[in-house]
Amino acid sequence: MWITAVSLAAWCWLLLCQGFFWRTDVRLPPRREPREWPSVCVVVPARDEAAVLPASLPSLLAQDYPGRAEVFLVDDGSTDGTGELARELSRRSGGLPLTVGTPGEPPAGWTGKLWAVRYGIGLARARDPEFLLLTDADIAHAPDSLRALVAAAGTGDYDVVSQMARLRVESPWERLVVPAFVYFFAQLYPFRRIGRKGSRTAAAAGGCVLLRAGMAEAARIPDSIRHAVIDDVALARAVKGAGGRVWLGLADGVDSVRPYPRLGDLWRMVSRSAYAQLRHHPLLLLGTVAGLALVYLVPPAAVVVGAAGGDTATAVLGASAWAVMAGTYLPMLRYYRQPPWLAPLLPFTAFLYLLMTVDSAVQHYRGRGAAWKGRTYARPGAVPDEG
Repeated sequence: MWITAVSLAAWCWLLLCQGFFWRTDVRLPPRREPREWPSVCVVVPARDEAAVLPASLPSLLAQDYPGRAEVFLVDDGSTDGTGELARELSRRSGGLPLTVGTPGEPPAGWTGKLWAVRYGIGLARARDPEFLLLTDADIAHAPDSLRALVAAAGTGDYDVVSQMARLRVESPWERLVVPAFVYFFAQLYPFRRIGRKGSRTAAAAGGCVLLRAGMAEAARIPDSIRHAVIDDVALARAVKGAGGRVWLGLADGVDSVRPYPRLGDLWRMVSRSAYAQLRHHPLLLLGTVAGLALVYLVPPAAVVVGAAGGDTATAVLGASAWAVMAGTYLPMLRYYRQPPWLAPLLPFTAFLYLLMTVDSAVQHYRGRGAAWKGRTYARPGAVPDEG
């Protein structure tokens, strides 16, 4: 009963004191269009992305942006014709100019994606842009996406404006796991705190990051975060550390087209970097497992055990905690246009994430570690390994 009471207290604290993380109304802030639109270079790191480029790249090339803008796609050692397909899509679609570049293999101490980003930023510097848009190859943008991002950055004097792309939710496993992924992220990094002046909370969403070019130089991005596996959070911390302002919110019109039809696909997405989030520290892993169990697993267990054993107090406390949990999850389900009956299943989804986190640690100690597009990183600073 006392353990269940602690779980309920934790949920009351999360409900009221964790930046109202469960709300989904943090969208692009109020903005006004500038008299003169600054120049923007879009950098797209891409490794074996031929399957998703036809659904994403044309949306970037078709941006309705009044200023000067150009797209740089970095074909990072693809074996599926990513670079040539990008050129063909540009020939067919027209729109913004496209440059396709190919970097060499990343040196020791660099993660592959950030090495590709560095190469793309190097190409962009020749155009002397005021802003850089760092976006993934699987992200489709509405026609006014770039325009809205730049206007928001100028109006709010932000150095980073980032949107959490709406991930695909079509398969049963996507419906069960994907909204919870964003929900857990917001719980760790409440969006309202990120944009608040003086707040130390820093995070971004790597699929859509508008970054002032001057701040990129001041914060030495990406060189200062070259070893980071969770590069978006590291980028936001570097910007705040250099005195910059960061804004992060949920997206309207920025969508991931990458499918995760099977549980194994989603499992790899989470486990590839979960232990890196815990700084590869065993004590943090133990604390995370205990915390997930207390907050997410105790309430339904208390309902079952209390009802079976005639312990009404335990059952009521467990049901109350479970109800608060489900209630905080409902806004995210609505954002993803999913049925509300999925909310009570959040403990099961949390249990899956617990297993994914443990598996991430197991893979790390087996020498596999985090991965990006076939490159694995056994530990921070390790030499990339093709696999």
